[in-house]
Amino acid sequence: MFVNTSPRYEILSEESMAVLERGWKRIVSELGIEFTLPEAVEEFAKAGMRTEGDCVYFDPDFILEQVAKAPREFRVHARNAENSVTIGGNNMVFGSVYGPPFVREGDVRRTATFADFENFCRLSQVFPQLDSAGGTICEPDDTPLDSRHLLMVRSLMTRTDKFFMGSVTSGPNAADTIRMAEILFGSREAIERDPVMISLINVNSPLRYDERMLAALYEYARAGQPVLVTPFLLMGAMSPVTIQATLAQQVAEALAGIALIQLIRPGSPVVFGSFLSNNDMQSGAPALGTPESAIGLLCTGQIARHYGLPFRSGGGLTSSQCVDAQAAYEALMTMLPTFLAGTNWVMHSAGWLESGLVSCYEKFIVDIEILRMLQEEFKPFEITEESLAWGAHQEVGHGGHFFGAAHTLENFRTCFYRPLLSSTANFERWKKLGGEDATARAGDLWRKALEEYEEPPLDAGIRAELDEYVTRRTTELGD
Repeated sequence: MFVNTSPRYEILSEESMAVLERGWKRIVSELGIEFTLPEAVEEFAKAGMRTEGDCVYFDPDFILEQVAKAPREFRVHARNAENSVTIGGNNMVFGSVYGPPFVREGDVRRTATFADFENFCRLSQVFPQLDSAGGTICEPDDTPLDSRHLLMVRSLMTRTDKFFMGSVTSGPNAADTIRMAEILFGSREAIERDPVMISLINVNSPLRYDERMLAALYEYARAGQPVLVTPFLLMGAMSPVTIQATLAQQVAEALAGIALIQLIRPGSPVVFGSFLSNNDMQSGAPALGTPESAIGLLCTGQIARHYGLPFRSGGGLTSSQCVDAQAAYEALMTMLPTFLAGTNWVMHSAGWLESGLVSCYEKFIVDIEILRMLQEEFKPFEITEESLAWGAHQEVGHGGHFFGAAHTLENFRTCFYRPLLSSTANFERWKKLGGEDATARAGDLWRKALEEYEEPPLDAGIRAELDEYVTRRTTELGD
C-alpha cells in the first residue's frame, strides 16, 4: 500500500462543481435510474422514492443522506496480515488487469487459459508494487463457464496471500465467493467484522443497473464486503461526447448505486468508481490513455473527495495492440494523473493491452516499472541539513568530481532509483548483452519471476475444505 501525501491536482472551480451538482441532480430526479431487479426498486419505494416499472426517480437530498453513511476509509484484510490495506484517505492500493478474454505472450495473441490466470496470480504475488492480484485477471476459456469462478477465486486465495476481488457475474457466483471466504477466514462473522475482499459492480450505462450485477451487489452488501460501484462510460457510446456531461452522468449513476448499498446495510464500505474514456469517433473503437480520460480522472478525484468517498480510477490503460511506444506512453498518460489525483483503488495497474481485450505478460512488467518509478517520484520529499552534503563540497572543492567522495561511497548503492526493466548500458555493452529492447527484456523478467515464485503457505485443512467446496459446487452446477 502506497501512501501519497502530495498535494492533489484539482481542476474544477467552485462554480463548475455547483453546475455539475445541479446536472446530476436533474438526471436522477427527472430521468431517473433503472434497476432491473424488483427487490431494488421495492427497496427505494419503501424509502419514499417514486418508481415507475424499473425506473426510480430520486430526491437528490435522499441520495446525499444515504451517501453520507458510507465510511471515508476502510480496512480490507488479507490472509497475510502484512498485505492488508486501508482504502481511502492518502492511501493508494493497486491491483492487476481485470477482465480480458485474450492473452498476449511475446508475438502470440491467443485465447486466455486457466494456466495464464494462475501465472498472473503468481506474478501479482511476486511484485510488491501490487497490493492485489485483482479478480478476473483474464477469462480462462478452457474452463466450464458456469463453474470457472470457483477455480479463479480458489486460485486468488491460494496462489496469493493478498486480498482479492469477488465474482460478480451473478448472485450465486457472489454467494460462492463469500462462502469460500468464510472457509478461508473461519466464519461469516469473521469476514463481516473484518472485510476480506472488494467486488466490482459496473453500471450498464447509460442509467441502468442490470439484474445480474444487482444480485451480486446484494450478496456482498449483506455480507458487509466493500463494493466498488463503477459507471462504465465511453464518451460517444455510453455517455454524451463531452467530459462535462459524462461527469454529471457518472455522479448520478454512482451515487444512486451507493445509496442502494446504504439502504441494504447502512455504513457498508463502498468505493466511488470511475471508468471514463472516449470512443474514436471515426472507427467507433474505444480509445484509452487519452487526454480526455486523464481530465475525467482528475475531476473524479475532486468529486469523490467532495462527497467524502474513496474512489477508483486510472490504471495502465492503452489501446495499443502490442507492447510498443504507444502502449507505454498511453499507460503513463493514465497512470500519472492516477497519482496526481490520489486515487485510492487502482485496477488495471499491470498487464492491460488492446483496450482491455488482452492481458499481456510483457506489458505487465512494463507497467510494474511505471508503478515503481511513480511510487518513487511521489514519495515525500524533504530537505534537511544532512541532505545538503556540506562535507562532500568541502572534500571535493572547486573543479573536482564527486565519484570518489566519501559521501558518494557511503550512498551510491541506494542514492538513485534502480530500474527493473530500463537499460542504462552504453551501446557496446547493450549489444554484448544481446541487444534486447524493453519488450524482450520484459519477457525475460516475467519468466524469471515465475521461476522464482514460491506459493504462500496455507493450512492444509483449509486448503482441503476449499477443494471440497469447489468440487461439490462444480458437480452441482453440472460441470
